[in-house]
Amino acid sequence: MGHSFRFRFRVCLLAGVCLLGGTALAHEFWLLPPQFFVAPSTRLALRIFVGESFTGERWAGKSSRVTRFTHFAPDGPHQLLAAATTTDTLHTAVEFKEPGTHLVSIATNDAFLTLEANQFNSYLKEEGLDYILLERQKRGTLNQPGREAYRRCATTLVQAGPPAALDTARAWSRSTGLPLELIPEQNPYTLKAGASLTVRVLAEGQPQAGQLVQLWQRRPGQPIRISKLYSNQNGRVLFRLTGAGQYMLSTVRMAPATLPEADWQSTWASLTFGFRPLGAR
Repeated sequence: MGHSFRFRFRVCLLAGVCLLGGTALAHEFWLLPPQFFVAPSTRLALRIFVGESFTGERWAGKSSRVTRFTHFAPDGPHQLLAAATTTDTLHTAVEFKEPGTHLVSIATNDAFLTLEANQFNSYLKEEGLDYILLERQKRGTLNQPGREAYRRCATTLVQAGPPAALDTARAWSRSTGLPLELIPEQNPYTLKAGASLTVRVLAEGQPQAGQLVQLWQRRPGQPIRISKLYSNQNGRVLFRLTGAGQYMLSTVRMAPATLPEADWQSTWASLTFGFRPLGAR
């Protein structure tokens, strides 16, 4: 499906949501540091984006929406939530003090939207959530509005100092405990151009088979490239890192909701990192 169609589709959905008093359906949500490669002891204000095609716009959510904010440093995890949410404005500054690969994770609570039946069904198809369409059909609710609760999870990898192949801390491969997460099995900061990167998809800590995962690649002066794969029976997907740039992996799951305000609960997850192939420094 082309970018122009996806964009027009999103615009139509947005118009429908606005009529219904909801919020925009640009659901990809990601952390983006100003730089992925920094010197040790660098302090960065991480940016949060929501939108389409790995471009999007700055997320305007209040600090009250954030339920987790954790820095997994080489010396162990550091909880950042209390300091980051003391005011209505979310503070996302993180110090990458120790040399090595750092992981930062963030999660939000639920927001809610309602779409007319045709819009919701089209939205499910667009996001690869055909199993929910099938469930709606089984329930006899295809012609009923879709009431959705959605929450978001995002992680990012930052490299402080030169990467080390013998990284015993392995903060980059830590399970964050988020309800949906993408966990790399190799450190992308130690890979060469053309190398394979394997990522596990975990929902509530369990591997997810048949999960659609998208890889977004942004390179200077070139169009954004998108690859789509489905996880195998062990919840793994394998991508090739074809060149330097910024990368984002994204995925979404939906299930019947247990909330009175919604019929369906969606969870969105992303992982961002930079790639500067070894030997090209």
